[in-house]
Amino acid sequence: MDSNRYKQMEHVVIRFSGDSGDGMQLTGTLFSNISAVLGNEISTFPDFPAEIRAPQGTLSGVSGFQVHLGSERINTPGDEADVLIAMNPAALKVNAKGVKRDGVIIFDTDSFEKSDLEKALFKTTDPFEELGIPQSVQLIPIALSKLTKDSLEGFGLDNKSVLRSKNMFALGVICWLFNKPVDWALHFLENKFKKKESLLHANAKVLTDGYNYGHNLHLAVSTYRVEHSDNLPAGTYTSINGNKATAWGLIAAAEKAGLELFLGSYPITPASDIMHELALRKDVGVKVMQAEDEIAGISTAIGASFAGALAATSTSGPGLALKAEAIGLAVMAELPLVIVDVMRGGPSTGLPTKTEQTDLNQALYGRNGESPLVVMAADTPASCFHYAFMAAKIALEHMTPVILLTDSFIGNGTSLWKLPKIKDLPEIKPHYAGSELKGAYHVMKRNEETKIRYWSIPGNEGFEHRNGGLEKDYNSGAISTDPTNHGKMVETRRQKVENIADSLPLLEVEGNPDADVLLVGWGSVYGHLIDAAARANKKGFKVALLHFNYIQPLPCNTQQILETYKAKKIVVCELNNGQFAAYLKSKTRGIDFMQYNKVEGQPFTVSEIVDYIEKIS
Repeated sequence: MDSNRYKQMEHVVIRFSGDSGDGMQLTGTLFSNISAVLGNEISTFPDFPAEIRAPQGTLSGVSGFQVHLGSERINTPGDEADVLIAMNPAALKVNAKGVKRDGVIIFDTDSFEKSDLEKALFKTTDPFEELGIPQSVQLIPIALSKLTKDSLEGFGLDNKSVLRSKNMFALGVICWLFNKPVDWALHFLENKFKKKESLLHANAKVLTDGYNYGHNLHLAVSTYRVEHSDNLPAGTYTSINGNKATAWGLIAAAEKAGLELFLGSYPITPASDIMHELALRKDVGVKVMQAEDEIAGISTAIGASFAGALAATSTSGPGLALKAEAIGLAVMAELPLVIVDVMRGGPSTGLPTKTEQTDLNQALYGRNGESPLVVMAADTPASCFHYAFMAAKIALEHMTPVILLTDSFIGNGTSLWKLPKIKDLPEIKPHYAGSELKGAYHVMKRNEETKIRYWSIPGNEGFEHRNGGLEKDYNSGAISTDPTNHGKMVETRRQKVENIADSLPLLEVEGNPDADVLLVGWGSVYGHLIDAAARANKKGFKVALLHFNYIQPLPCNTQQILETYKAKKIVVCELNNGQFAAYLKSKTRGIDFMQYNKVEGQPFTVSEIVDYIEKIS
């Protein structure tokens, strides 16, 4: 093809959208994997309905997958799409406002009949005019359904199976449009359908025909070229979602600690994939128990911890509430335990497939009694590996439960990840009772300086002990109801957690060092905030970002940094009504915080944060 038809881009955003049964999640995942393998930095955002299958063609059944890829650092899935693939009118209606004015809309003409338009509540027969789509947007009509049927003629598949393959035709067109070879897509298909040879051949045929269709007809549109990133350190890279990264982080921690990994859990959206991934890893000694409910899940994990395993449990907000009593038991027994909470929209069942940061207060305070533990949060899909690893390290070395907060956005979303080498990961040294304590050990024996309890594995001679939820005497480990002793134990457990701050990395401010506006965030909002700061700085504003991954305890220099900006505007941005802002107020002195909050089941957009910065500057 003539090189003049290439549109060179530093980054592009593609959104695949259709019915839940149209395979948009698979299509988006395959394209993002191809891009990652070919050296593009990526960030993705799967967005799908909570219903198992909403009525076909309706607005409530629209499923989307957005991919942002580039040759430079990519922090978010992007705001507006350069290219929208709309498999039906409902997908068009839901996503039209998010297409750039010079963007491209590819749509399946076979799914834009009068009845399809009516299902999507269009009032006219011209959905593009009705939606006010500007003429600068290029419309590319493709008869996806018919072309897929033609492609699979003679394969002996029923009509339903044939139409389920039209997403592969669309993927082939997109691979052509973005100059991505289909070889890698075929490789991923071989792995997915290796036990279903007929489906593999069908999907491979349709994918190739889709690519050739675009290549042969050129579709009256320039193709895009996004070069691979030159900023990546040497290594092996892949695309990974947050839930898988979390699972692998726990596996790596168990390997470094020399322990077996045990997960006791109960399925819940959007955390179930952590359990699914770990259940596949019997080859590295992982043990997974799917319990009958959330309470049983964490209880088995506590038992595994008492027995000497690296123990974890995974859940989302409603499950964290059910686990509260057992978490208190782990606090009282001072056992290492990792609790992963993949947050979702609430309360109650709420928005189970959407994202929020609304479980922070529950993680910090949602237990009876004085019940201190460590709370931390990952900020990207790839960083879930690191923070799961660090959650396990802190739990084992400081003998405490640790709650790791992720959310639906980064749990289901993907980003580029450099595969680490086990030898390069930090050492993990569980706080075991030494041989010098043999015969003199009791359950509350601890290091008097750090207040960390010694861990002894049951069944070892000279280290026999019982543990449980009743208060214990500081000096003997026997059950105690003495008021003074209880006060001392409460203070000891609090101080043990506070002392962990000494081992945490110090906070660093990113962005303009002379900032007039300091954005403050935690967890998954990092990408949107750092991009907003960069964009605002380019527009002439002075903006910086202070981001938190360790929340309880806070890093040691928290007060010092906030003091530096106390005369400026400090804005805490979070996907709730101000939970972290209130927590910071309780932990700092003399600092005034502004707030920018959003609770809509959706992540921030970069543009809305930049607009807010302009408004307050």
